[in-house]
Amino acid sequence: MVGGGQLARMTHEAGIPLGIRFKLLSDTAQDSAAQVAGEVVVGDYRDLDTLRRFAQGCDVITFDHEHVPTEHLRALEADGIPVRPGPDALVHAQDKGVMRARLSELGVPAPRNRLVSDPDDVAAFAREGATGDGDGFPVVLKTVRGGYDGKGVWVVRGADDPNASEPFKAGVAVLAEEKVAFTRELAANVVRSPHGQAVAYPVVESIQVDGVCDTVIAPAPGLDRDASVRAQELALRIAHELGVVGHLAVELFETADGEVLVNELAMRPHNSGHWTQDGAVTSQFANHVRAVLDLPLGDPRCRAPWTVMANVLGGDYPDMYPAYLHCMARDPQLKIHMYGKDVKPGRKVGHVNVYGDALADVRERAAHAAGYLRGTITE
Repeated sequence: MVGGGQLARMTHEAGIPLGIRFKLLSDTAQDSAAQVAGEVVVGDYRDLDTLRRFAQGCDVITFDHEHVPTEHLRALEADGIPVRPGPDALVHAQDKGVMRARLSELGVPAPRNRLVSDPDDVAAFAREGATGDGDGFPVVLKTVRGGYDGKGVWVVRGADDPNASEPFKAGVAVLAEEKVAFTRELAANVVRSPHGQAVAYPVVESIQVDGVCDTVIAPAPGLDRDASVRAQELALRIAHELGVVGHLAVELFETADGEVLVNELAMRPHNSGHWTQDGAVTSQFANHVRAVLDLPLGDPRCRAPWTVMANVLGGDYPDMYPAYLHCMARDPQLKIHMYGKDVKPGRKVGHVNVYGDALADVRERAAHAAGYLRGTITE
C-alpha cells in the first residue's frame, strides 16, 4: 500500500485475519500505518525509482491516497505490477477536471461546472448561471489536483472577492462549480473487484463542519428506499464505467426536490465508510483488501438499525488514556479507533462508532464520546 496514513493502518488491520503480508511505502517511520505494519519502506511516492524498488516482490499495489503521479502508475503497470485501482480509473479521483468531463459524458447529474483561466473567467462563469437580477455568485473554485478535507476549495461571493484570485496561485488548473443549495450531503460507498463483482453499502448522511467530515449516520435518516437504491445504482454504474477496482466513495449533494448531484469521488477507503468497521457485516477495509486481491466480496449490510461514526479531532488531551476510562465506563458498547497520531488541535486523530436501535440515543453517545476524547466535554 502506498501511503502511511490511518486508511492504510485500518486496511492493514483488515488484512491480518487473512494472513496477508502487508508492505507499506510511508513518508516517515512515525506515520499512522508505519507504526503497525510489518514491512515499512520510507520514501517519496513521487519518485519513480523509489516506487519501482518498493513494488518489487509485491503481488498488487493499492493506495491510501490519490496523489501518486498518474504516469508513475502507468510505468508500474508496464513493469507488470498490478495496480488497483489502475491509473485509467484513479485519474478521475486525482483530477477533478478529468472527473467532471467523464461524468458529463456518462450523463451523471452534477453541479454546473467548467475550467476557468483567471478571475475574469470566474466572473464570466458566474454570469452564465445567473437568473433574474442576480450575478450568478456565489461560486465554488477548486484546484483540480491536491485538495482534501476542504483544502484546495474556495467560495467566491462576488467579482471583487479576494478568493477569486487565490486558487490560481497554486499553479494548477482551476475548476469552477455552481454553489449548490443542497439540503444535506450523502455518500454512496461501493466496492468492485477485477472480475466485476460489486457490493453497495447503505447510503449514509455525512455531516461536515468547516469542510471536514464530523459525523456519519448509517443509513441516511429519512432517505426513502427508492432514492437510496438510485444512489447505490449510480455509484455502481460509475465504478463500472470508470473501471474502478477496490473501494469507491461517491460524495453526493441532496437537493430540496430529492435529487442527488455528484460532488466528489474517492477511490480508496473513505471517512464516510468508517462506520462499517463495527456497523456492517464486512467493513470497507476488508472489502477493499478482498477486491484488490480479487477475492469474493463480503456482505455490506448493516448489523444494527443505526450506526453513527463521529470523528475525534485533536484537542486538549495529549494523553488519551484518562479519557478512555470515562468513555469506556460510560458506554461499554462504544468502539474507539485511534490512529496513533500526535494530538494537534483540529487534526483527525481517531473516530468512534456507536450502534443501536434508536437514532437519537446512538447520536448522543457518539457525540459525547468524540467530544470527551477531544476535551470539549468534561463530564
